[in-house]
Amino acid sequence: MIKILTKKGKDMSRIGKQPIEIPAGVTITVGDSEITVAGPKGSLMVPVQPKTKTSIEGTTLTVTRENDEPKSRAWHGLQRALINNAVVGVTKGFEKKLEINGVGFRLSGGGQEIEMALGFSHPVKYRAPEGVQLATNKMEITVSGIDKQKVGQVAAEIRALKKPEPYKGKGIKYVDEVILRKAGKAGKK
Repeated sequence: MIKILTKKGKDMSRIGKQPIEIPAGVTITVGDSEITVAGPKGSLMVPVQPKTKTSIEGTTLTVTRENDEPKSRAWHGLQRALINNAVVGVTKGFEKKLEINGVGFRLSGGGQEIEMALGFSHPVKYRAPEGVQLATNKMEITVSGIDKQKVGQVAAEIRALKKPEPYKGKGIKYVDEVILRKAGKAGKK
């Protein structure tokens, strides 16, 4: 295992020590209890983690910690990751793609609400929370938004409506997900 050492010889967080470059058009305001990140796509609030300090010098943001306790090291990396996700979200945004596979399965709608026929006796409707957009293209759903956590949560909730089964692969799966297939029953000879 490779260890990165500070001047005192203690381990230093690999994620937390990396500076964040602030792109043009993004403003970051550091408060006592939250950090506000505003950009062309919107604004996000990031809670301030205990025992961490955030400082902005020019177009670079750095996160430091008060001491080397295990909890402080964990909060250090978490704080940096949350701020970086907010910066990426307000500039580029996040998206996840899901695919529906199955005979007789249908998909319609878009915007905030979609309707799916997933082999149940009734159509399944899903309404996305504020800040998350749903787009449909044939049998593909694109979940997009500026908040990485919300986008991932909505994609997971849609996938949970009809998880892919291992025999024929019917159900809702992520586009890049690989479904491990099982062999069916063997016939008698």
